[in-house]
Amino acid sequence: MADKPHMNLVTIGHVDQGKSTLIGRLLWDTGNVPAQQMKKIEERAKELKKESFKFAFLMDTAKEERERGVTIDVMHKRFDTDKNYFTVIDAPGHRDFVKNMITGASQADAAVLVLGAKDGVMPQTKEHVFLIRTLGLKQIIVAVNKMDEMKFEEVAYKKAVDDCSALLKTVGFDPSTIPFIPLSAWTGDNVAKKSENMPWYTGKVLLEALDDFKAPNLPTDKPLRLPIQDVYTITGVGTVPVGRVESGKIKGGDKLVFMPSGKIGEVKSVEMHHEVIAAGAQAGDNIGFNVRGIGKGDISRGEVAGHANNPPTVVEEFTAQIIVLQHPSVITKGYTPVFHAHTSHVACQITEIVKKINPATGETIAENPDFIKAGDAAVIKCKPTKPMVLEKQTDFPALAKFAIRDMGQTIAAGMCIDLVAKKD
Repeated sequence: MADKPHMNLVTIGHVDQGKSTLIGRLLWDTGNVPAQQMKKIEERAKELKKESFKFAFLMDTAKEERERGVTIDVMHKRFDTDKNYFTVIDAPGHRDFVKNMITGASQADAAVLVLGAKDGVMPQTKEHVFLIRTLGLKQIIVAVNKMDEMKFEEVAYKKAVDDCSALLKTVGFDPSTIPFIPLSAWTGDNVAKKSENMPWYTGKVLLEALDDFKAPNLPTDKPLRLPIQDVYTITGVGTVPVGRVESGKIKGGDKLVFMPSGKIGEVKSVEMHHEVIAAGAQAGDNIGFNVRGIGKGDISRGEVAGHANNPPTVVEEFTAQIIVLQHPSVITKGYTPVFHAHTSHVACQITEIVKKINPATGETIAENPDFIKAGDAAVIKCKPTKPMVLEKQTDFPALAKFAIRDMGQTIAAGMCIDLVAKKD
């Protein structure tokens, strides 16, 4: 099982287009749900008079989500296909939940964009498509869902494909390279097995199309970069930081430096799923590691570990390419919102708006504009208000991406394209 390529898959799209139902159906049809669990879920759905939500309930486990019928947090579920094994990051479609969606999309290798056959392209569909483009996701499938509501008619599918293709073109995707699959998550048509209701469609079903995705080359040969998510102090054991290895390798005996604090420690052991891994861990692994020489309170979430001979970069200032998703007014020089990069969040001041660009082509539209607003893509210069680790997109993509938040919402998403490293 472990020798299959592993991929992180994110489902995106407007709220109520059936993303959770689709994933629930996939898990069910691939035999990744015990029948007992499904029975319980069906009974619960009946009680709440939401029978049509039964597959979604598989994903939406939180009580609040069941009662509201929306996906709030990002859920991780595993399922296997013939060629790959996938971790599904079910990203919320609801507007308030874009922050979680960014977390999901920035960890993903590929995306399934779920479009309702009746509703077609909705405001949120646009936002999500811009986001995945900005975050560098290149592999995508479009699931034209709820075909049962449209009596499985080809006309409805064609209209959805045309509308969505036009949107994908605006951000530089080539729709001719993207599979558009007419399906119904609710009835199971074209999800894992071919539909008898749509003889006009001769392409692959969703499950087959997922196997055409190429698993990413994990950057195991690059220097170690390990953003810290949490730090535990365990009596009798010591300090145990936890995080995902974004690049490189780590094993017992390694000498690490944590930035931006500059604290140094030695790895005693590396654990995964509560087992010590003697061989160590590598890019893509979520781990805990026991470290000697680091005391309680020395390091915290947001630090990045690297080998002592190749420390993570602390930035003095950086240049970023961003796309503005929403802002009540305009963004000008001097604005200081919070940048969420890997596990850190640091307020950074925008010191310069270098240029406004066409998000699809990267062409410059205006040099040094006075302001940028919702829908604009731009290159900006920024200065963190306190030490933060950031890397260039070309060196360590996972440590270059960020979301910009202010006033309880995600204002923009982007990536670091150049930087000036802090001198000691």
